[in-house]
Amino acid sequence: MDSIPCLNILEHARISAPSGTIGHRSLSLTFFDITWLLFPPVHHLFFYDFPHSKSHFMDTIVPRLKQSLSVTLQHFFPFASNLIVFPNTDGSGFNKKPEIKHVEGDSVVVTFAECCLDFNNLTGNHPRKCENFYPLVPSLGNAIKLCDCVTVPLFSLQVTFFPGSGISLGMTNHHSLGDASTRFNFLKGWTSIIQSGVDRSFLTKGSPPVFDRLINIPHLDENKLRHTRLESFYKPSSLVGPTDKVRSTFVLTRTNINLLKKKVLTQVPNLEYMSSFTVTCGYIWSCIAKSLVKIGERKGEDELEQFIITIDCRSRLDPPIPTAYFGNCGAPCVPTLKNVVLTSENGYALGAKVIGESICKMIYNKDGILKDAARWHEPFMIPARKIGVAGTPKLNLYDFDFGWGKPIKYETVSIDYNTSISINASKTSAQDLEIGLSLPSMQMEAFSSIFDEGLESQVSL
Repeated sequence: MDSIPCLNILEHARISAPSGTIGHRSLSLTFFDITWLLFPPVHHLFFYDFPHSKSHFMDTIVPRLKQSLSVTLQHFFPFASNLIVFPNTDGSGFNKKPEIKHVEGDSVVVTFAECCLDFNNLTGNHPRKCENFYPLVPSLGNAIKLCDCVTVPLFSLQVTFFPGSGISLGMTNHHSLGDASTRFNFLKGWTSIIQSGVDRSFLTKGSPPVFDRLINIPHLDENKLRHTRLESFYKPSSLVGPTDKVRSTFVLTRTNINLLKKKVLTQVPNLEYMSSFTVTCGYIWSCIAKSLVKIGERKGEDELEQFIITIDCRSRLDPPIPTAYFGNCGAPCVPTLKNVVLTSENGYALGAKVIGESICKMIYNKDGILKDAARWHEPFMIPARKIGVAGTPKLNLYDFDFGWGKPIKYETVSIDYNTSISINASKTSAQDLEIGLSLPSMQMEAFSSIFDEGLESQVSL
């Protein structure tokens, strides 16, 4: 990383919880966590205005971040831990269930850096080169193969100073560490602690994580382990450039969303389920499919398109588990449509319909949301173009204030790994939705025009 142009490493630090506060602890993975063992790391970036000097950054901000992170880690010990897996020697699976393990003194690697890239360009909504973001997110580090197990780092941080402009906070985590709710609760705790200087407020007003393994379904654990192959386990994906991809942010206002809902209801009356989220997903899904048609990369009309949503199961299990439950707890919902339907004039309305129906079928299953959990992998075996969704509007990521104001921009950098999108509450209003896309530049240009023309046509109705 030290040789990357425009990036100057100021310090590599290892931050541990205060001595004696954690000790040796472990946390077994559930089948929800095991699902993500072979997935690429997750990368997030928060940008903050910070028109101050480098000396102020180094003398004031850096010590506060270190001290508050140390205190936070004693309450969120898995972030300073390692993933331990016990693979069979033939790569066919695992000897026993993987676990998150903390040994006294384990730490988080935190990099402090200085960057000369254009801060205002990075924090815009317009198309920006994807590779310009890669120096701002830390790597996890390499897996270490021991005689009977493999240890994998779970979390790392990078804080980058842009002289006279701002700060970026880059986070990288192995997905088996936890889902969006787990990361949200960690950041909520950290910002509470850094603002007060101690953890008293967090303990009295916050939501300390629940580490009890409240999800214990052995046959699902065994099934997931059987279906997890290890051929690529030692070579995790990494972000590399240069690339033809650009990153853009699109905003759907409450007015836009209401107009789209109105159109959906005229095209699909008596719709069983509709929300701002399903309408937004249907619209973006259709625009992406149409953008491929516009640049001449359309698939056959009878070929399939899939839209992959992860549904939080915490409140939907029987009995429900706390929102502060630590780990992954998401079920895949995979609505599917033919390409010719999604790219038709009413494609987004039909997309919203099938997304809503798929969500309803899963969450209102009379036998419970876990009824078909052993078969959740089956839709992914179907040949289809797949688009995933990262993030959720239910968690407002623009609320995290470390003492120098709320973020001015948030980016899910890991959507670059595949054709995924991010959806989050907007920084200006929780009623508006912010959609992040990473596409080849020609396709992004086509998508942008289709997106804008579609909204303009709703206003003229």
